[in-house]
Amino acid sequence: MAKLKVFLSDSFNPHLNLATEEWIFHNLDPSQQVLFLWRNEETVVIGRNQNPWSECNLAKMKTDQVHLARRTTGGGAVFHDLGNTNFTFLSPKESYKRDNNVQIIFDALKGFGIAGEASGRNDLLIPFHDGPRKFSGSAYREKKDRAFHHGTLLLHADLTRLGNYLTPNPKKLQAKGKESVRARVANLNEVVESIKHDNIVESMVASFEKFYGTKAEIEPLTMTSLQQIPELKAQYDSLSSWDWLYGSTLEFNHKMDEYLSLGFFDFQFQVEDGLIKDLKIFTDCLYPQVIDDMTNQLRGKTYRSETVKSVFASLREKYSDIAAGLGELEEWLCRHIEI
Repeated sequence: MAKLKVFLSDSFNPHLNLATEEWIFHNLDPSQQVLFLWRNEETVVIGRNQNPWSECNLAKMKTDQVHLARRTTGGGAVFHDLGNTNFTFLSPKESYKRDNNVQIIFDALKGFGIAGEASGRNDLLIPFHDGPRKFSGSAYREKKDRAFHHGTLLLHADLTRLGNYLTPNPKKLQAKGKESVRARVANLNEVVESIKHDNIVESMVASFEKFYGTKAEIEPLTMTSLQQIPELKAQYDSLSSWDWLYGSTLEFNHKMDEYLSLGFFDFQFQVEDGLIKDLKIFTDCLYPQVIDDMTNQLRGKTYRSETVKSVFASLREKYSDIAAGLGELEEWLCRHIEI
C-alpha cells in the first residue's frame, strides 16, 4: 500500500511555495505519494527562460505590490492570486500516471457537481454553452526515480488583472523569446458560486486518500518551516534572490530616449544575466565628461534602479552645478528600468 503525505501551506509567500516544490522534488523520499496544496498572494510567475523586463509591467507590479517569482521549469508567465489554488503531485516514477492525478482532481470536483474533461496533455476544461473553457493548466518534470506534476485550479481568480501585469509598458525593448498565448479560461465559481480554497483542499485530500485507499500524513508548512528544514531554507534563499529573479535572464537590448532639460538622450543598454554588459549614450548634452563618467560607472553593474541611484549620487556630488538636471535624468532612467 502506498505511503501518502500531504503538505498544506499556510503561507501566501510565492518564494516559499515554489521553494517547497523544489524541496519536494529534490529531497523527499520518492517512494511515497505526495500532494502539496498552496496559494500565492498576488504574484506574476515567469518561466525559467523568460525576461521579466519584456514579459511584465514591472513598474505597475511595484506600485501595486505584486510579487515577481521565477519557476525552475519552462513555460510562460501566469498571474496568481488567492483565488487560484495550486496543486503539486510527486510519485515514484515507475508507478506514475498522469491520469491518476487527473482522476483525483475530477473526483474532488464531483463533490461540487462539477464534471471536468481533460484536453491534450496539459489542460482541464469545463463545458459552457459557447464552448469549453480552461480552469486548470499543468506541467511535468521527472528524473530517474520520481515524477512530478503540478498545476493550477482557478476558483475565483481576478481574471481581468492578468493583462495589467503581463503586458509591459510601451517601450523600445527587443528581447529573445516569444510572447505567451493565453487560452480562454473560466473560474470554477462560475459553475458553483460558493466554491472556496478550503473546500477544495478538503475535497482534494479526501479524493487523494480514497484513490490510494489509505490515510495520509498531513503536515502544515509556514515561514517558520524554513528554520526547521535546512534544504527548504536553501531553496527559498535561492528562489527569492535578485540573481535568480532578474539575473537569470538571457541577453536583451533596451533602448529609451527622451528630451530632458540637459538635452536629448538616447540610452541603449545591452543586458546579460542582469548586468549592464554594454551601454551607449547618444546625446546633444553640453557636458561630455558627465556622459563619459556615467557610461563608465554604469557598465558592468546590475540593471536596476538602485544602481542608477548610486551612480547618480556620485555624479551629482561631482557635478553639483547641474545636479537638478542629473536628478531629472536619474528619475527618468529609474522609471524605465522599473526595478
